[in-house]
Amino acid sequence: MLTSKQRAALRRAANGLDPVFQVGKGEIDEALIKSTADCLAARELIKMKVLETSMYTAREAAALLAEKTGADVVQVIGSKFVLFLKKRKDSAFDGLL
Repeated sequence: MLTSKQRAALRRAANGLDPVFQVGKGEIDEALIKSTADCLAARELIKMKVLETSMYTAREAAALLAEKTGADVVQVIGSKFVLFLKKRKDSAFDGLL
């Protein structure tokens, strides 16, 4: 669980990020969950976008992916959301958190 200060630092860090994945009109399937988990393992902090044709809202998609990957939802704004999963060792965000 993130504190409000940690969440604010991660929001600042995510501000310049581009979305790495899009949630489209299909289900959130195992392939998207695995891709998201792999990306979180490599980057720790990722931004994703939910398309208008999706059956999920950004908040629903963020909650579902966070639950399945073990990540924390940093923020949800409009159709975009940010997920964070801290690495066990050598985290790039040790100074922020």
